[in-house]
Amino acid sequence: MRLNIVLVEPEIPANTGNISRTCSVIGASLHLVHPLGFDISEKAVKRAGLDYWDELDLHEYQNFAEIKEKYPNGSFYYCTTKAPRAYSRVSFPLGSEEEIFLVFGKETRGLPEELLKENLESCIRIPMKENKRSLNLSNSVAVVAYEVLRQNDFKNLQEEGRIREYD
Repeated sequence: MRLNIVLVEPEIPANTGNISRTCSVIGASLHLVHPLGFDISEKAVKRAGLDYWDELDLHEYQNFAEIKEKYPNGSFYYCTTKAPRAYSRVSFPLGSEEEIFLVFGKETRGLPEELLKENLESCIRIPMKENKRSLNLSNSVAVVAYEVLRQNDFKNLQEEGRIREYD
């Protein structure tokens, strides 16, 4: 299973930087769909990604159709507050050849309604209190990405840590 995070027209550089760090530590690819609300070389993006930026598997596209064309057999999941079911109710594909794409929209408006309507069966949401707008984008990416990884037994990730002994 290969995990991919797709950000459609992200607007806040710090969120993209935080997401790039998450992608680096879990081994996911990051796909950015233009237009971006910032210059990818901005200091805020790089600072939030810290020293992981150079290890990031980053791809950029001029529109969402490009990524769908490049990965016609990918399993796409559209993360939106408008979805009829929770991400935790989905069984994500476990095959070693599977390409899973978690698609997130811009911070101020989310994903386009047209895209959601075309893919309603693949729309998922993070449960939250009624009348609340949404979680922060970078938090949302982490929540859903780690569910995919959990269902795949955190394959290729270190699960155990060590406490250093001090003198």
